[in-house]
Amino acid sequence: MTNTHIALLGYIGLFLLILLILAGLRTMLTLKGDKKANSFAPTGEDAGVFSQKLVRVHANMYEFFPVYGGVLLYAIATGQMAVTNSLALIFLGARVLQVLTHLVSTSVMAVQVRFFFFLVQFFIAGFWLLKFFGVL
Repeated sequence: MTNTHIALLGYIGLFLLILLILAGLRTMLTLKGDKKANSFAPTGEDAGVFSQKLVRVHANMYEFFPVYGGVLLYAIATGQMAVTNSLALIFLGARVLQVLTHLVSTSVMAVQVRFFFFLVQFFIAGFWLLKFFGVL
């Protein structure tokens, strides 16, 4: 298994973990009788601040997956993992740190740190595209 494979599967695993935590939180609230199973707001604010953050992290994961998954799947499908392997774990690490930062705080500083981790992923993906096109 290459770093490219690990980064792709790591992203999917992180996505599943976030869904599991969100489902667990909602199940707990439902079983305790605090909320009806069909009454959760899509934005999560009705189940607390942490729930709202989880919902936003979840949305951010699927919003970025076409870029994240797309570039890694392209490398795997075309046998160009040599392009992605060197930075793949940094790519995954930046995503994990972005998620953790989002869940810990939404202060101005935390949002700026979270944006930095997003930019790391963005620029790595852009770098890889340029490598795929033969520009670099």
